[in-house]
Amino acid sequence: MVTLTRTATEKVQDFITEHGVEGPVGLRVAVLPGGCSGFQYGLNIEDGPEDDDEVVDVAGVRVFVDPFSAQYLEGVEIDYVSSMMGQGFTFRNPKASGGCGCGSSFTV
Repeated sequence: MVTLTRTATEKVQDFITEHGVEGPVGLRVAVLPGGCSGFQYGLNIEDGPEDDDEVVDVAGVRVFVDPFSAQYLEGVEIDYVSSMMGQGFTFRNPKASGGCGCGSSFTV
């Protein structure tokens, strides 16, 4: 389904460690309606999955995906990049047919 680069995995694990989060925590990856192109991505650390979530272990990080988001996340790679323009998570989605100029939303 979704993959995380080594850098993204390290950033997620660092965040969990730095904030002292324990238990069955994981990274929620979601696709939400909105943004100038129709959909946008959401990332959040959560205490555990919802009942209908798909739970996947990606390089030691538990990833929670709801059924609506799952249809848009097949083949998506999440990376963490740092540049002179800033730093943050990026998404490479082979199913996206377009996106906005700022890179925060996409169309399928």
